[in-house]
Amino acid sequence: MAIDQYSGYYPAMAKSPLERAARALCSFDGHAENIKFEGKPMWQSYLPQARATLEAIRDPGPAALEAGGEQMSTEGVKIGAQVAGSTWNRMLGTILEKE
Repeated sequence: MAIDQYSGYYPAMAKSPLERAARALCSFDGHAENIKFEGKPMWQSYLPQARATLEAIRDPGPAALEAGGEQMSTEGVKIGAQVAGSTWNRMLGTILEKE
């Protein structure tokens, strides 16, 4: 089930973005995600690569900042690139700190 970005509904079993990234990298390499490797599911061995990938995109770049800045606030005002960049960094920071 997809997360409804507008309702604030998050399924109880939703995987973290870091876990989803690690699982995707594991699958990309042709491995079954849940096969055991060193006593743990294989996808867990991809957590360092997933973390490095998310760290690498902490700076969203000019095009993403511009696109994010076009987002409208609840008051109908564009939020601006600075707010978009700050939000992006807080979101990624939270993902990386929780794992």
